[in-house]
Amino acid sequence: MSLENSPAAHWWVYLILCEGGRIYTGIAKDVQQRFVQHQAGKGAKFTRAFPPVSLLACSAFPDYSSALKEEHRIKQLRKPQKLQLIDAWSQNFSD
Repeated sequence: MSLENSPAAHWWVYLILCEGGRIYTGIAKDVQQRFVQHQAGKGAKFTRAFPPVSLLACSAFPDYSSALKEEHRIKQLRKPQKLQLIDAWSQNFSD
């Protein structure tokens, strides 16, 4: 999965598998750096309570607003729907 910052994509929405099988959704400019912060216990309150296991998927967005809207939309989904989204995003990176 390539997370290089491209001029057209400055913000990322990402999903992390956490302990207990929970899925955390967040946004960041640098997903890899943010994931390291989550692992170090310096991320969100949720990932301090349920430590991250692995980065599942991420998708680029052109601006903060669109990334924030997508993050909110994803947080409304149930786990099976999130897993479908992860599968779809992962296929985009393997093409």
